[in-house]
Amino acid sequence: MKYKTQLLPIISLVLIIIISYFFYFRIDLTSDKRYSISDHSKNLMNKIDDPIKVVIYLNGDLNPGFLRLKKSTTELLDELAVYSNHSIKITYENPSLADTPEQREKKYTELQSRGLIPTSVYERDKESKSIQKVIFPWIEMSYKTKIVSVCLLKNIRGNSGEQNLNISIENLEFEITDGIRRLVNNEVSKIAFLEGHGELSEAETYDISKSLSRYFQIDRGKLASDATILNSYKVVIIAKPTLPFSESDKYIIDQYIMKGGHVLWFIDGVRIAKENLSKTGLSPAMELDLNLGDQLFRYGVRINPVLLQDVQCATVPVNIAPKNSTPQFEPTPWYYAPLLLTSSQHPITRNITEIRSEFCSAIDLVGENKKTKIQLLLATSDNTHIIGTPTTIDLSQTPKANDKSYFNFSYVPVAVAMEGVFESDFANRMTPKGITNTLTTRQISVPTCQIVVADGDILCNETNGTASDSTTIPLGYDRYMNQQFGNKEFVLNAVLYLTDNDGWMQLRNRTLKLRLLNKQVTNDDKITWQIVNVIIPIGLLLIFGVVYQVIRHKKYTK
Repeated sequence: MKYKTQLLPIISLVLIIIISYFFYFRIDLTSDKRYSISDHSKNLMNKIDDPIKVVIYLNGDLNPGFLRLKKSTTELLDELAVYSNHSIKITYENPSLADTPEQREKKYTELQSRGLIPTSVYERDKESKSIQKVIFPWIEMSYKTKIVSVCLLKNIRGNSGEQNLNISIENLEFEITDGIRRLVNNEVSKIAFLEGHGELSEAETYDISKSLSRYFQIDRGKLASDATILNSYKVVIIAKPTLPFSESDKYIIDQYIMKGGHVLWFIDGVRIAKENLSKTGLSPAMELDLNLGDQLFRYGVRINPVLLQDVQCATVPVNIAPKNSTPQFEPTPWYYAPLLLTSSQHPITRNITEIRSEFCSAIDLVGENKKTKIQLLLATSDNTHIIGTPTTIDLSQTPKANDKSYFNFSYVPVAVAMEGVFESDFANRMTPKGITNTLTTRQISVPTCQIVVADGDILCNETNGTASDSTTIPLGYDRYMNQQFGNKEFVLNAVLYLTDNDGWMQLRNRTLKLRLLNKQVTNDDKITWQIVNVIIPIGLLLIFGVVYQVIRHKKYTK
């Protein structure tokens, strides 16, 4: 009986080892499941048929926050490797490690030429002197012949460093699996920019097209008369048209949606003469009639022909010096360029910074379609003014930011996502003349999704110079404020969301609780906590040792 009692734990341990060899499982006991990965990520890793090599550039003398980000990255890569038939080989590289400053700068330049933008971190040394460190919060993943770079750091304007690092850790699984998807994906889907209605040119959408080309084949063209011309495209982007749509064009777009197509609308509600505004400071503002009002109304939204001014806005340099004197420029609020707030409840806009807009309009929700779910994506701040049209814009008339009677509207919607079943704009109507390859007009759509944005400038990048000497300025970058806003990430996320059939974008909604130490308490009670964490454990260990020896001595001296 004595031997059976001793053998039972040994036999149980051997059985557990044998079972765990054949049946792999892990248990995450954390409340926010911070050490679990999604089923989508597991399925993605099953597609890997070759080792993945990862170089982590977040290395060197890092503060605790960046060390936590580095550790979380390594842990996630190790976790993903468990569900792959092939290994993930991780190496670390410190770009700042060099024999001479010239070699260090050469390395920095090389990494930046590959799109790895550094981040400057300001810290204090032991003597409380401010020091600047340059870090590269990036990883490079290589698989077969492909190489993909992934930025680990989210830098949202207005957040503290701890908050941005926590958001970065929240987004790690999405960002890293996004890179792996690009590495292993051999099927190229197509998206299209419509032309023929005065839309933004190829040069004006160059930067976002470059980003989208990592995922899709991008085509541009007019609709013509073929009713099936859009059927092969995952998403159709209508980028700031200025000319009316014909009934045949509307019919082709409508039936594309009815068959499950996805449309990303960037529609201005007001026509502005920007050339006059820059020369004279005056411009008429009139409703922009694109002949799309009835169609969008049928789908559930209306773009109001108004202009929005907002206290939370971009700034522009204005010469405040008297005439015939040396120019003196001063940043001045540009109320017609609101910095739009992003919804934290939707995966498209969660954890991205404000969106820079210009001459944007407002969106109203109309109808009572219970089969359609409409979610807010972008809105103005709580200090907004609405200008009706027709009117004249006069730059010499500048309101005061603290005038609450003028800025008397709050959170005006500028962009929404619509999901569900839509009614056709051509229900119980004749098919427009000239349309070919038509079958029976669908009057109700299959479940699908559309996104409507009441400002086309959100999609437009600026250019420097002319013709062959021109250079493209990144989408969302404001030269005067020296700030990068979230325009590119918003558009990219919108397209990825519209093409997401398996819920992968929901990874962006992951939330990890930010558990920070109370700095006031740790500073005031520093000695107390040092005693609790150092002296007490050692004391308990000594007491246990003494008690154990006393008991052992009494037992064996009888």
